[in-house]
Amino acid sequence: MKRAPVQDLVVVLPGIMGTRLADADGGAVWDLSGGALWRALRTLGGSLKALRLPTDIGDDHPADGIRPVGAMPDLHVIPGIWHPIDGYSSLLRWLEQNFTLRSRQPNDPPDTPANLVEFGYDWRLSCRYNAGLLKARVTEELDRWRSSAPERADARVVFICHSMGGLVARHYVECLGGHEITRRLITLGTPHRGSLNALTSLVNGLRKGWGPFGLDLTALARSLPSLHQLAPDYACVSAPGGLVHARDLTGLPGPDEKLLADAGRFHAELRQAAQGPGRDGLTDLVTVVGVRQPTATTAVYGDELLVPAYDIDGADEGGDGTVPRLSARPANAAGTGHLMIPALTPNEQHGSLQNNRGVRDALWGWLGHEAPFHRGEGDEDTPPLSVLAPHLLAHGEPYEVSVSVPGEVRGYDELLVVAVLRAADGGGEVSRSLRNLGGGRYRGVFPAPAGGAYRLAVRVEGRAESTVTALTLVGESGE
Repeated sequence: MKRAPVQDLVVVLPGIMGTRLADADGGAVWDLSGGALWRALRTLGGSLKALRLPTDIGDDHPADGIRPVGAMPDLHVIPGIWHPIDGYSSLLRWLEQNFTLRSRQPNDPPDTPANLVEFGYDWRLSCRYNAGLLKARVTEELDRWRSSAPERADARVVFICHSMGGLVARHYVECLGGHEITRRLITLGTPHRGSLNALTSLVNGLRKGWGPFGLDLTALARSLPSLHQLAPDYACVSAPGGLVHARDLTGLPGPDEKLLADAGRFHAELRQAAQGPGRDGLTDLVTVVGVRQPTATTAVYGDELLVPAYDIDGADEGGDGTVPRLSARPANAAGTGHLMIPALTPNEQHGSLQNNRGVRDALWGWLGHEAPFHRGEGDEDTPPLSVLAPHLLAHGEPYEVSVSVPGEVRGYDELLVVAVLRAADGGGEVSRSLRNLGGGRYRGVFPAPAGGAYRLAVRVEGRAESTVTALTLVGESGE
């Protein structure tokens, strides 16, 4: 198939944990993925603990020699920091196969022009710090690309950002002048207003029994400016007078008070800069929002723990399982200084948005082309599935999945729903037809899986386009 032409510079930003990290000698300190994930967690447990940042790091680098070395290729997670995420190799490969995009290869001279840039960054650090590095990298790469051929002289930048990567790119575009050269900013499941999952990780820590070899990574999580910047920037904790911001609660255990307060300033800076004077043009902002997945949105605090809830002011708005629907667009979307493009809302979970078929279909249009195929008649009637599956599962526990279908869907309580559990290393799969409980509810139980990383694909039989992917890490015996 002939590749579609793209003259712009396309920059891909992973989310938190999505970049491999090495020490000053090149040794891996975060490079765990796929089927070897749990075994690698054991091996690198000490190195992960060494990733902890000093107090009052602010927007600085700790000068510890840690450096980014590329995007994570496969399923990855650090228990207690974020939910499992699929890798980025598939997305990068798809972009090169379908568009005239080329990344710089290992044997290329460093000055070789390339228009597909994988921007890996130290995800422990402040989004402000990484936005500064992004500015320097984009300036260098765009200058090189523009000067490599006359027809590229007017090239601009298109960002494709997953999760926290969207906050890094937004800070560059809105606060560091990046809007002047940016054509389009595409965010996939970016928590523009934060995620309760981040706050729960900071307050509750890693649940007992999930530290590799007993290693508790809670202190690492609580030292990260980035994780605090992912905490909700909306009132999310129930109090006697109603919902309040976490940063306004006194004595909330876990989060660093200074980092949490600074996270509030970070989000305020984005809102203020986007509306400020001196904006010569609007940047297209596309926000891909995962929907209909059970998503913690608010919480009740008691006994030094946050208990998540799925509703806000009595309404369950869902999300992508990690980022609430209300957070996947900026709070002041109409006044951000961006030209808001209608966003895709796939029935998909957070960790797999970058590999979702519907998202990739939409990327054709966002890169200036029509998709080379038709999705088929009736796709608009695809039953939307809400999937609830464990992100972490202890050794010996059965794997249970629950699915619900909204009542407005034709035949919602008469569907054949199938779930396939696959080991991330490709070592085998188990399939189940879920039991119909009535009222659009379906349930299935798999025998306790062996330790490792897994992908669960849930779909309506015969409707591959309905597939929702959930990611799970299963512990091993003795953990």
